[in-house]
Amino acid sequence: MLENENHRIAVIGAGPAGISAAVTAAELGIDVDWYDKADQIGGKLNDYYQLFPDRTSAMNVLQEFDNLTGTARIHKHFGKAINHIEKNNGRLVLMSDHETVGSADSVIVATGFDFFDARNKEEFGYGMYNQVITSPELEQKLKTNPDSLKFDGEAPANIAFVHCVGSRDQQIGINYCSRLCCVTGIKQAIEMRELFPSCRVVNFYIDLRAFGSGYEELYREAQEKHQVQFIRGRVSEASENQQHRIVLKAEDTLMGRPLKITVDWVVLLIGMVPSCTQVQVADHQCTDQETGFLKAANAFTGHRLDGQPGIFMAGACGGPMSIPEAAASGKAAATEALQYLINR
Repeated sequence: MLENENHRIAVIGAGPAGISAAVTAAELGIDVDWYDKADQIGGKLNDYYQLFPDRTSAMNVLQEFDNLTGTARIHKHFGKAINHIEKNNGRLVLMSDHETVGSADSVIVATGFDFFDARNKEEFGYGMYNQVITSPELEQKLKTNPDSLKFDGEAPANIAFVHCVGSRDQQIGINYCSRLCCVTGIKQAIEMRELFPSCRVVNFYIDLRAFGSGYEELYREAQEKHQVQFIRGRVSEASENQQHRIVLKAEDTLMGRPLKITVDWVVLLIGMVPSCTQVQVADHQCTDQETGFLKAANAFTGHRLDGQPGIFMAGACGGPMSIPEAAASGKAAATEALQYLINR
């Protein structure tokens, strides 16, 4: 084991990856200094309603995570946004707004992701029309105030989901797939049909990618049990009529014909973009030039940041991934950080 029992690991981020990293490191016998810009654990998990594919309550999952964090080896320093890591005499110094807040022998960056700003796709009318919302905003409404989804006090008659907003889009320079937008749209479409059984729900997609365990089954359930419609086509324009409903112009690419549909709500399934640029590591470029996400020295063999001994990444700061994947990534990064301290 470690020759120096005073070794410490710092974990930056308290989402699923950061939770798993901190808990795993503590279980391996290392003291952990845990930082997050928020004052509570969970990250974006705090904002979710139900999780795919089995519709588990996000709050129940968060509580299970929280139950693991009570060990005395984890020292929480929440409400501090770490935005710079310096190297000094073999130690890694953590800074928040040019102020030193701590140091560690190894650091795990688990800062998660940000959502794409849908205002950058002006053709969809986000920010101009009240009835155009994003998938995270729908998640919040489902969690806190489902009645706010009524239209003029009545159940909505038609709802449209638009896939790949801020993903796979060369016009805005985001070529990668965010991987989880499709299944999010499937899950939320089912939830809207359950909430408003008479409502017609349509998903406009480019290619439907339901890659994970149980995801394809959820897609089938959406069609067969809940009568959610899926149209392979691109939405080109959204406008508002005099009744404040949204008129969508689209193309059905399978049938080769234009479409026009009027709906009460449009939900934009927005993709993941990097948040890791919020943490700058001195003297080296650690991000992938194509995507902006953090880059591992060798993605096949580990989580160490490219060119940064002692600094590891975990979770969606390295690219789009699900909550179980992020948690597994956090555990792996903590194990690698321990191995680094043993061998150095």
